Amino acid sequence: MTLLNNLRLRHAGLILAATVMLGSPVSAQTAIKFSLDFKFEGPAAPFLVAIDKGYFKAEGLDVTIDTAAGSLEPINRVASGTYDMGFGDINSLIKFRDANPANPIKAVFMVYNKPAFSIVGRKSRGVEKPKDLEGKTLGAPAADGAYAQWKIFVQANGIEASKVKIENVGFPVREPMLQSGQVDAITGFSFSSFINLKSMNVPVDDIVVMLMADYGVNLYGNTIIVNPKFAADKPDAVKGFLRAFVKGLKDTVKDPSTAVDSVIRRNDVAKKPVELERLNMALKDNIVTAEVKANGYGAVEKDRLAKAIDQIAITYEFKNGKPSAADAFDASFLPSAAERKAN
Repeated sequence: MTLLNNLRLRHAGLILAATVMLGSPVSAQTAIKFSLDFKFEGPAAPFLVAIDKGYFKAEGLDVTIDTAAGSLEPINRVASGTYDMGFGDINSLIKFRDANPANPIKAVFMVYNKPAFSIVGRKSRGVEKPKDLEGKTLGAPAADGAYAQWKIFVQANGIEASKVKIENVGFPVREPMLQSGQVDAITGFSFSSFINLKSMNVPVDDIVVMLMADYGVNLYGNTIIVNPKFAADKPDAVKGFLRAFVKGLKDTVKDPSTAVDSVIRRNDVAKKPVELERLNMALKDNIVTAEVKANGYGAVEKDRLAKAIDQIAITYEFKNGKPSAADAFDASFLPSAAERKAN
């Protein structure tokens, strides 16, 4: 009887050990709810590649990624705590932090080193350069991140703002209104508006993209943000997320065509050639810049960010004093310089 009991105990112990071993990776997973700034389109590929290749899982993270309706929405989602991390415009974030000092959301990884803010016009509507906007109608969604920089663009290019009619349009009808000639130009992200117009059969040689960064708007763009309580409670999870993201970003830069498949799998109406072109535009114009090649992915230059904050003051009156670059961006969660080195 003793021998039988010993065998039973040994068998039960083996089952328990096996259960613990199988269960431990699951129990160790830290859940992260992440909000994109827009739909599943080409530029979202690095985040999705990190999921599909198991980079987040390898860091002990269970990451879910949701779409949003613009670069302001993830800020509100992360601020409320309904999302732990997100992807939004750092300029809007700086304004939000000033207006909500009790909720100091952190920017922790700069993705769009050069923002995609742009004015997109048509030569056939008489718009080829900034001053051409005078006497014209500009379609601009009120919540658009690019439109938020309009005053900076106006000042930098000597535009008489009173001569430009601003029409508040919805995001879904912005490009169709330019296509049909209801407006002469629109504000938007370069890679979104250009590709959308092209897909609507607007002749490419009729589309004029004025990237604001090339016309005196010296800002940074979209950054990875984190809820301050989540960052304080789970700093290792934030660091792990960024390490995994860098791997996904590097894979995307190395092979955009394969990376964009992660987008197509999640967007039934997306077409691979369209999203690949959109992704390649974002990589070339916004992500892999000269600054990134020199300093690596994710970081910011403090002097440049300080000057950007000066420009933000043109469009926004700071209520709690102009923040410093260190206030706006927290570099303490970044992976090592070796890990962030550009491809």
